[in-house]
Amino acid sequence: MKSSFLLSLRGYVRVDVRGARIDRLINELTEKRMTVWDIRLLDESRAELFILIKDFFRLRPLLRKTGCRVHVKERHGMPFLLDRLEKRKIFAIGIIGFVVGLYLLSSIVWQVRVEGNELLSTQQILEAAKEQGVYKMQWKHRLKNPETLAKTIQTHLPGTAWVGVEIHGTHIVIKVVEATIPEKPPLLSPRHLVASKNAMVTSILAEKGKPVVKQNTYVRKGDILISGIIGDDVNRQTVVASGEVRGLVWYTPKVEVPLLHQYKAYTGETKERQYVVFGNRALQLTGYGKLAFDQFETIGERKTLQWRNWVLPVGWLKERVMEVRQLERTLDQEEARKLGLEQAKREIIASAGKDAKVIGEKILHEKTENGKVYMEVHLEVEESITAEQPIVP
Repeated sequence: MKSSFLLSLRGYVRVDVRGARIDRLINELTEKRMTVWDIRLLDESRAELFILIKDFFRLRPLLRKTGCRVHVKERHGMPFLLDRLEKRKIFAIGIIGFVVGLYLLSSIVWQVRVEGNELLSTQQILEAAKEQGVYKMQWKHRLKNPETLAKTIQTHLPGTAWVGVEIHGTHIVIKVVEATIPEKPPLLSPRHLVASKNAMVTSILAEKGKPVVKQNTYVRKGDILISGIIGDDVNRQTVVASGEVRGLVWYTPKVEVPLLHQYKAYTGETKERQYVVFGNRALQLTGYGKLAFDQFETIGERKTLQWRNWVLPVGWLKERVMEVRQLERTLDQEEARKLGLEQAKREIIASAGKDAKVIGEKILHEKTENGKVYMEVHLEVEESITAEQPIVP
């Protein structure tokens, strides 16, 4: 007879039986309907067998009758486990406390996160969820069904097309799809498109209105490029001129470049710190002591314990502290010249717009004084040169 879960609950032992009348003892066990199994005869006067605890205490009369002796070799089952735990009460209380604490921690909402909102503020959504009992440190068993919560929260959030509530362990995610409200086109008054800068026209794209300039013509700031007045003297109409006119604009920015270039480099020296994280608090485990680095950067990597869809508020944090040094390098004239040109182009593109592009570049003047290179650069930039001008009746 093999041991099973029920046998483990009842408890059983493996005993060593010795005596000259072992066969008689085994027959008596069978007649008394005692639960024994895995009987092994080791020799004529010795055998091993498994027996339930309740039947073990019924052996004494049979042992006296047959002149045999028994010695318990192994104990199995819940009664012996409970007996050991009773002797170690503090250990047993600790295990029970740990299980209860883990259950309580996993029964509380530790984080409420909002996803998908752009127009509605996160705080507004969290307030609507709190009115329905969804907030941090709330007991999970007090929460309503996720579908019911989603419908109720949506009724308190005008401007939403759909709201979903998902419960992942101790975390709750509120997903929001905002309703798309078509924007009303602004009411525009009739206007011209005029030149915003002095430039040479390179391209004209008139969507509405009448172009009054041609390609490769020079225009000054304020000249009309696309007129908002269409028709002839008899049939004249004012419209909102629209389109794009691009042109070449010339700039002469002045830049200065230090010949002593400073930059940051990693030395390869690192130090690690380990933390145990409980919610928003962390307890440092390793990496104590003052840092030997004067300058450093820190990179953190956090991991959270998770079982299936249950995300526990317990995890660990690993920080890597890397030593850095500020190094210096002296630039030669050619390197300084390239850096100056790049700096000038970045500044002009930033002010002219992302669609602007540099067509030509030239250094007009260059000198070196006090460890710096001073440059005056001529840049030819193609960019949009249109600006709006209302048509005054």
